[in-house]
Amino acid sequence: MPTVAEFAAYLERFAPCATAADWDNVGLLLGDPAATVERVLTCLTLTPDVAEEAAREGANLIVSHHPVLFRGAKKLTTTTPDGAVAIPLLRAGIAVYSPHTAFDNCAGGINDGLCQKFGVVNATPLRPREAERQCKLIVFVPDVDLQKVSDALFATGAGIIGQYRECSFRLAGTGTFYGTDSTNPVVGQRGRREEVAEWRLEVVVPEPLVSSAVAALRKAHSYEEVAFDVYPLKPNTSGGEGRIGGLAQPTTLGELAKRTKTVLNANAVQVVGDVNRTVRTVAVACGAAGEFLTDAIKRKADVFLTGEVRFHDALTARGANISLILPGHYATERPSVEDLAAKLVADFPGVIAWASRAERDPLSAI
Repeated sequence: MPTVAEFAAYLERFAPCATAADWDNVGLLLGDPAATVERVLTCLTLTPDVAEEAAREGANLIVSHHPVLFRGAKKLTTTTPDGAVAIPLLRAGIAVYSPHTAFDNCAGGINDGLCQKFGVVNATPLRPREAERQCKLIVFVPDVDLQKVSDALFATGAGIIGQYRECSFRLAGTGTFYGTDSTNPVVGQRGRREEVAEWRLEVVVPEPLVSSAVAALRKAHSYEEVAFDVYPLKPNTSGGEGRIGGLAQPTTLGELAKRTKTVLNANAVQVVGDVNRTVRTVAVACGAAGEFLTDAIKRKADVFLTGEVRFHDALTARGANISLILPGHYATERPSVEDLAAKLVADFPGVIAWASRAERDPLSAI
Protein backbone atom coordinates (compact mmCIF):
# COMPACT_ATOMS: atom_id res chain seq x y z
CA MET A 1 0.00 0.00 0.00
CA PRO A 2 1.15 3.60 -0.59
CA THR A 3 2.60 5.63 2.25
CA VAL A 4 1.63 9.02 3.64
CA ALA A 5 4.77 10.39 1.97
CA GLU A 6 3.61 9.09 -1.43
CA PHE A 7 0.23 10.75 -1.00
CA ALA A 8 1.95 13.97 0.06
CA ALA A 9 4.18 13.86 -3.04
CA TYR A 10 1.12 13.23 -5.24
CA LEU A 11 -0.77 16.17 -3.73
CA GLU A 12 2.31 18.37 -4.01
CA ARG A 13 2.50 17.60 -7.75
CA PHE A 14 -1.20 18.32 -8.18
CA ALA A 15 -1.26 21.48 -6.04
CA PRO A 16 2.33 22.65 -5.42
CA CYS A 17 2.75 24.13 -1.96
CA ALA A 18 4.99 26.85 -3.40
CA THR A 19 1.92 28.34 -5.11
CA ALA A 20 0.00 28.75 -1.84
CA ALA A 21 -0.50 32.20 -0.35
CA ASP A 22 2.35 33.48 1.81
CA TRP A 23 0.16 33.51 4.92
CA ASP A 24 -1.06 29.95 4.44
CA ASN A 25 -0.05 26.73 6.22
CA VAL A 26 -0.09 23.88 3.72
CA GLY A 27 1.36 20.42 3.19
CA LEU A 28 1.68 17.47 5.56
CA LEU A 29 0.83 19.00 8.93
CA LEU A 30 0.36 15.95 11.14
CA GLY A 31 1.50 12.34 11.11
CA ASP A 32 4.20 9.88 10.10
CA PRO A 33 5.32 10.07 6.44
CA ALA A 34 6.33 6.39 6.52
CA ALA A 35 2.90 5.12 7.61
CA THR A 36 0.90 3.16 5.05
CA VAL A 37 -2.45 4.39 3.76
CA GLU A 38 -5.46 2.25 2.98
CA ARG A 39 -8.32 4.65 3.72
CA VAL A 40 -8.47 8.41 3.06
CA LEU A 41 -11.10 10.91 4.17
CA THR A 42 -11.37 14.30 2.47
CA CYS A 43 -13.10 17.27 4.08
CA LEU A 44 -13.40 21.02 3.90
CA THR A 45 -12.65 21.64 7.59
CA LEU A 46 -11.32 19.28 10.22
CA THR A 47 -13.84 19.63 13.04
CA PRO A 48 -14.26 17.25 16.02
CA ASP A 49 -17.15 15.40 14.36
CA VAL A 50 -15.10 14.89 11.17
CA ALA A 51 -12.12 13.69 13.23
CA GLU A 52 -14.41 11.26 15.05
CA GLU A 53 -15.69 9.94 11.70
CA ALA A 54 -12.13 9.43 10.46
CA ALA A 55 -11.18 7.42 13.55
CA ARG A 56 -14.41 5.42 13.50
CA GLU A 57 -14.05 4.54 9.81
CA GLY A 58 -10.38 3.60 10.10
CA ALA A 59 -8.93 6.41 7.97
CA ASN A 60 -5.14 6.58 7.84
CA LEU A 61 -5.03 9.99 6.17
CA ILE A 62 -7.25 13.08 6.16
CA VAL A 63 -6.96 15.58 3.34
CA SER A 64 -8.50 18.69 4.88
CA HIS A 65 -8.80 21.71 2.63
CA HIS A 66 -8.58 24.17 5.50
CA PRO A 67 -5.38 23.64 7.51
CA VAL A 68 -5.36 22.14 10.96
CA LEU A 69 -3.27 24.24 13.41
CA PHE A 70 -3.77 27.10 10.96
CA ARG A 71 -2.54 29.94 13.15
CA GLY A 72 -0.11 27.92 15.23
CA ALA A 73 -0.65 26.68 18.76
CA LYS A 74 1.33 27.43 21.91
CA LYS A 75 -0.10 24.38 23.64
CA LEU A 76 -2.01 21.25 22.67
CA THR A 77 -4.21 19.65 25.30
CA THR A 78 -7.53 17.90 25.13
CA THR A 79 -9.10 21.06 26.56
CA THR A 80 -7.92 23.39 23.76
CA PRO A 81 -9.81 23.54 20.43
CA ASP A 82 -6.75 22.51 18.39
CA GLY A 83 -5.80 19.79 20.84
CA ALA A 84 -9.33 18.39 20.93
CA VAL A 85 -8.95 17.66 17.20
CA ALA A 86 -5.24 16.84 16.89
CA ILE A 87 -4.63 14.63 19.92
CA PRO A 88 -7.25 11.95 19.05
CA LEU A 89 -5.84 11.84 15.50
CA LEU A 90 -2.30 11.35 16.82
CA ARG A 91 -3.51 8.55 19.09
CA ALA A 92 -5.24 6.87 16.15
CA GLY A 93 -2.21 7.28 13.86
CA ILE A 94 -4.12 9.45 11.37
CA ALA A 95 -2.09 11.88 9.27
CA VAL A 96 -3.40 15.22 8.01
CA TYR A 97 -2.51 16.96 4.75
CA SER A 98 -3.92 20.40 3.87
CA PRO A 99 -3.58 21.90 0.36
CA HIS A 100 -5.79 25.01 0.94
CA THR A 101 -4.88 27.97 -1.31
CA ALA A 102 -2.63 25.78 -3.47
CA PHE A 103 -5.75 23.67 -4.23
CA ASP A 104 -7.83 26.82 -4.79
CA ASN A 105 -5.69 28.00 -7.68
CA CYS A 106 -3.87 25.03 -9.22
CA ALA A 107 -4.76 23.69 -12.65
CA GLY A 108 -7.81 21.50 -12.13
CA GLY A 109 -8.31 22.98 -8.65
CA ILE A 110 -11.33 24.56 -7.00
CA ASN A 111 -11.56 27.73 -9.08
CA ASP A 112 -11.12 25.80 -12.33
CA GLY A 113 -13.84 23.44 -11.13
CA LEU A 114 -16.23 26.35 -10.51
CA CYS A 115 -15.54 27.70 -13.99
CA GLN A 116 -16.31 24.32 -15.48
CA LYS A 117 -19.56 23.98 -13.52
CA PHE A 118 -20.79 27.38 -14.70
CA GLY A 119 -19.63 27.19 -18.30
CA VAL A 120 -16.98 29.90 -17.95
CA VAL A 121 -14.71 29.48 -20.96
CA ASN A 122 -11.19 30.71 -21.76
CA ALA A 123 -10.58 31.29 -18.07
CA THR A 124 -7.29 32.88 -17.01
CA PRO A 125 -5.99 33.89 -13.57
CA LEU A 126 -7.87 36.83 -12.08
CA ARG A 127 -4.69 37.90 -10.29
CA PRO A 128 -1.74 36.58 -12.35
CA ARG A 129 1.34 35.58 -10.42
CA GLU A 130 4.70 36.70 -11.75
CA ALA A 131 7.12 33.83 -11.79
CA GLU A 132 10.32 34.00 -9.79
CA ARG A 133 12.98 35.97 -11.67
CA GLN A 134 15.38 33.57 -13.36
CA CYS A 135 18.74 33.80 -15.10
CA LYS A 136 20.41 31.53 -17.65
CA LEU A 137 23.91 30.48 -16.58
CA ILE A 138 26.17 29.17 -19.36
CA VAL A 139 29.59 27.72 -18.62
CA PHE A 140 32.14 26.01 -20.85
CA VAL A 141 33.77 22.91 -19.38
CA PRO A 142 36.06 20.09 -20.56
CA ASP A 143 34.67 16.58 -20.51
CA VAL A 144 36.56 15.73 -17.33
CA ASP A 145 34.76 18.53 -15.44
CA LEU A 146 31.27 18.09 -16.86
CA GLN A 147 29.79 15.90 -14.14
CA LYS A 148 31.56 17.67 -11.29
CA VAL A 149 30.47 21.13 -12.39
CA SER A 150 26.91 19.95 -13.12
CA ASP A 151 26.58 18.42 -9.66
CA ALA A 152 27.94 21.57 -8.03
CA LEU A 153 25.41 23.76 -9.83
CA PHE A 154 22.49 21.46 -9.06
CA ALA A 155 23.46 21.45 -5.38
CA THR A 156 22.97 25.24 -5.25
CA GLY A 157 19.40 25.02 -6.58
CA ALA A 158 20.18 25.60 -10.24
CA GLY A 159 18.47 23.53 -12.93
CA ILE A 160 14.93 23.45 -11.50
CA ILE A 161 12.09 23.78 -14.01
CA GLY A 162 8.66 23.31 -12.47
CA GLN A 163 8.55 19.90 -10.81
CA TYR A 164 11.75 18.76 -12.57
CA ARG A 165 15.22 19.03 -11.02
CA GLU A 166 18.75 18.76 -12.39
CA CYS A 167 17.70 20.17 -15.76
CA SER A 168 20.45 21.28 -18.13
CA PHE A 169 21.37 21.53 -21.79
CA ARG A 170 24.73 20.27 -23.04
CA LEU A 171 26.27 20.91 -26.44
CA ALA A 172 29.68 19.62 -27.53
CA GLY A 173 32.04 22.04 -29.27
CA THR A 174 35.56 23.37 -29.46
CA GLY A 175 37.01 26.12 -27.31
CA THR A 176 40.18 28.10 -28.06
CA PHE A 177 42.56 30.10 -25.90
CA TYR A 178 46.00 31.69 -26.01
CA GLY A 179 47.70 31.81 -22.63
CA THR A 180 50.16 34.61 -21.92
CA ASP A 181 53.44 34.04 -20.11
CA SER A 182 51.80 34.64 -16.74
CA THR A 183 49.24 31.83 -17.16
CA ASN A 184 49.35 28.24 -16.05
CA PRO A 185 46.84 26.38 -18.26
CA VAL A 186 45.44 23.04 -17.12
CA VAL A 187 45.51 21.75 -20.69
CA GLY A 188 47.89 22.73 -23.47
CA GLN A 189 50.71 25.22 -23.17
CA ARG A 190 51.10 28.95 -22.67
CA GLY A 191 52.38 31.01 -25.56
CA ARG A 192 50.35 29.41 -28.30
CA ARG A 193 46.74 29.05 -29.35
CA GLU A 194 45.12 25.85 -28.10
CA GLU A 195 41.96 24.11 -29.23
CA VAL A 196 40.11 22.07 -26.59
CA ALA A 197 37.03 19.85 -26.81
CA GLU A 198 34.52 21.39 -24.40
CA TRP A 199 30.87 21.26 -23.42
CA ARG A 200 28.54 24.24 -23.39
CA LEU A 201 26.56 23.62 -20.19
CA GLU A 202 23.38 25.66 -19.65
CA VAL A 203 21.17 25.82 -16.54
CA VAL A 204 18.47 28.13 -15.26
CA VAL A 205 19.14 29.72 -11.89
CA PRO A 206 16.82 31.75 -9.63
CA GLU A 207 18.17 35.29 -9.60
CA PRO A 208 18.94 35.29 -5.83
CA LEU A 209 21.08 32.14 -6.25
CA VAL A 210 23.31 33.36 -9.10
CA SER A 211 26.21 34.39 -6.86
CA SER A 212 26.31 31.06 -5.03
CA ALA A 213 25.99 29.15 -8.32
CA VAL A 214 28.91 31.07 -9.84
CA ALA A 215 31.02 30.45 -6.73
CA ALA A 216 30.18 26.73 -6.88
CA LEU A 217 31.10 26.36 -10.56
CA ARG A 218 34.39 28.20 -10.02
CA LYS A 219 35.28 25.84 -7.18
CA ALA A 220 34.37 22.71 -9.16
CA HIS A 221 35.96 23.81 -12.44
CA SER A 222 39.60 22.89 -13.11
CA TYR A 223 40.39 25.88 -15.33
CA GLU A 224 42.47 28.77 -14.06
CA GLU A 225 40.06 31.18 -15.76
CA VAL A 226 36.49 29.95 -16.12
CA ALA A 227 34.47 31.17 -19.11
CA PHE A 228 30.81 31.66 -18.23
CA ASP A 229 27.91 33.98 -19.05
CA VAL A 230 24.83 35.00 -17.04
CA TYR A 231 21.75 36.30 -18.86
CA PRO A 232 18.63 37.65 -17.12
CA LEU A 233 15.48 36.00 -18.45
CA LYS A 234 12.30 37.91 -19.12
CA PRO A 235 9.80 37.29 -16.28
CA ASN A 236 6.61 35.52 -17.21
CA THR A 237 3.40 34.70 -15.42
CA SER A 238 3.13 31.38 -13.64
CA GLY A 239 -0.51 30.68 -12.89
CA GLY A 240 -2.21 32.94 -10.40
CA GLU A 241 -5.17 33.32 -8.10
CA GLY A 242 -8.86 33.31 -8.97
CA ARG A 243 -10.18 33.02 -12.50
CA ILE A 244 -11.88 35.26 -15.05
CA GLY A 245 -13.51 34.26 -18.30
CA GLY A 246 -16.64 34.53 -20.43
CA LEU A 247 -19.87 32.62 -20.34
CA ALA A 248 -20.45 30.48 -23.41
CA GLN A 249 -23.94 32.02 -23.50
CA PRO A 250 -24.70 35.39 -21.86
CA THR A 251 -27.42 35.28 -19.24
CA THR A 252 -28.98 37.48 -16.58
CA LEU A 253 -27.64 37.91 -13.06
CA GLY A 254 -30.82 36.34 -11.70
CA GLU A 255 -30.57 33.26 -13.89
CA LEU A 256 -26.90 32.77 -13.06
CA ALA A 257 -27.67 33.08 -9.36
CA LYS A 258 -30.42 30.44 -9.65
CA ARG A 259 -28.04 28.16 -11.53
CA THR A 260 -25.44 28.70 -8.82
CA LYS A 261 -27.88 27.63 -6.10
CA THR A 262 -28.74 24.45 -7.99
CA VAL A 263 -25.25 23.51 -9.20
CA LEU A 264 -23.59 24.05 -5.81
CA ASN A 265 -26.56 22.77 -3.78
CA ALA A 266 -26.33 25.98 -1.78
CA ASN A 267 -28.66 26.70 1.11
CA ALA A 268 -29.12 30.25 -0.12
CA VAL A 269 -27.57 32.65 -2.60
CA GLN A 270 -27.16 36.38 -2.05
CA VAL A 271 -26.72 38.82 -4.92
CA VAL A 272 -25.65 42.42 -5.36
CA GLY A 273 -26.97 44.13 -8.47
CA ASP A 274 -29.94 44.15 -10.81
CA VAL A 275 -31.12 40.56 -11.34
CA ASN A 276 -32.22 41.49 -14.88
CA ARG A 277 -28.76 42.70 -15.86
CA THR A 278 -27.05 40.74 -18.66
CA VAL A 279 -23.74 39.23 -17.58
CA ARG A 280 -21.03 37.88 -19.86
CA THR A 281 -17.68 38.17 -18.09
CA VAL A 282 -17.43 36.27 -14.81
CA ALA A 283 -14.72 36.52 -12.16
CA VAL A 284 -14.47 33.55 -9.77
CA ALA A 285 -12.69 33.06 -6.45
CA CYS A 286 -13.77 30.39 -3.98
CA GLY A 287 -14.28 30.83 -0.25
CA ALA A 288 -13.97 34.20 1.48
CA ALA A 289 -12.37 36.09 -1.38
CA GLY A 290 -13.50 39.68 -1.02
CA GLU A 291 -9.86 40.73 -1.41
CA PHE A 292 -10.17 39.90 -5.13
CA LEU A 293 -13.04 42.32 -5.70
CA THR A 294 -10.64 45.08 -6.78
CA ASP A 295 -9.08 42.68 -9.28
CA ALA A 296 -12.51 41.81 -10.71
CA ILE A 297 -13.31 45.52 -11.03
CA LYS A 298 -10.00 46.27 -12.78
CA ARG A 299 -10.56 43.36 -15.18
CA LYS A 300 -14.05 44.74 -15.99
CA ALA A 301 -15.96 41.63 -14.93
CA ASP A 302 -19.76 41.90 -15.06
CA VAL A 303 -20.14 39.67 -12.03
CA PHE A 304 -17.88 38.35 -9.28
CA LEU A 305 -18.80 34.94 -7.89
CA THR A 306 -17.30 34.12 -4.50
CA GLY A 307 -18.41 32.48 -1.28
CA GLU A 308 -18.75 35.48 1.00
CA VAL A 309 -17.70 39.13 1.33
CA ARG A 310 -17.88 41.79 4.02
CA PHE A 311 -20.72 44.33 4.07
CA HIS A 312 -18.48 47.17 2.92
CA ASP A 313 -17.18 45.05 0.03
CA ALA A 314 -20.78 44.66 -1.10
CA LEU A 315 -21.18 48.44 -1.01
CA THR A 316 -17.97 48.84 -3.01
CA ALA A 317 -19.26 46.41 -5.63
CA ARG A 318 -22.55 48.25 -5.93
CA GLY A 319 -20.75 51.56 -6.31
CA ALA A 320 -18.44 50.11 -9.00
CA ASN A 321 -21.39 48.62 -10.92
CA ILE A 322 -20.14 45.06 -10.63
CA SER A 323 -22.59 42.38 -9.56
CA LEU A 324 -21.91 39.79 -6.87
CA ILE A 325 -23.14 36.22 -6.45
CA LEU A 326 -22.52 34.85 -2.95
CA PRO A 327 -23.56 31.20 -2.42
CA GLY A 328 -21.54 30.78 0.79
CA HIS A 329 -18.04 29.69 1.68
CA TYR A 330 -18.99 26.03 2.13
CA ALA A 331 -20.94 25.81 -1.13
CA THR A 332 -18.07 27.09 -3.29
CA GLU A 333 -15.47 24.67 -1.88
CA ARG A 334 -17.18 21.48 -0.71
CA PRO A 335 -17.88 20.10 -4.24
CA SER A 336 -14.17 20.03 -5.05
CA VAL A 337 -13.46 18.15 -1.81
CA GLU A 338 -15.86 15.49 -3.08
CA ASP A 339 -14.23 15.52 -6.52
CA LEU A 340 -10.80 15.10 -4.87
CA ALA A 341 -11.94 11.93 -3.11
CA ALA A 342 -12.98 10.46 -6.47
CA LYS A 343 -9.64 11.50 -7.98
CA LEU A 344 -7.72 9.72 -5.20
CA VAL A 345 -9.73 6.53 -5.75
CA ALA A 346 -8.94 6.64 -9.48
CA ASP A 347 -5.23 7.32 -9.03
CA PHE A 348 -4.56 4.98 -6.09
CA PRO A 349 -6.14 1.61 -6.98
CA GLY A 350 -7.02 -0.37 -3.89
CA VAL A 351 -7.25 2.69 -1.65
CA ILE A 352 -10.67 3.66 -0.28
CA ALA A 353 -11.35 7.41 -0.26
CA TRP A 354 -14.51 9.31 0.57
CA ALA A 355 -15.64 12.85 1.35
CA SER A 356 -16.69 13.24 4.96
CA ARG A 357 -20.30 12.29 5.55
CA ALA A 358 -20.38 14.07 8.90
CA GLU A 359 -19.41 17.48 7.51
CA ARG A 360 -22.17 20.07 7.21
CA ASP A 361 -22.41 23.74 6.30
CA PRO A 362 -22.53 25.54 9.68
CA LEU A 363 -24.91 28.11 8.16
CA SER A 364 -28.49 27.29 7.24
CA ALA A 365 -31.33 29.24 5.65
CA ILE A 366 -34.78 29.46 7.23
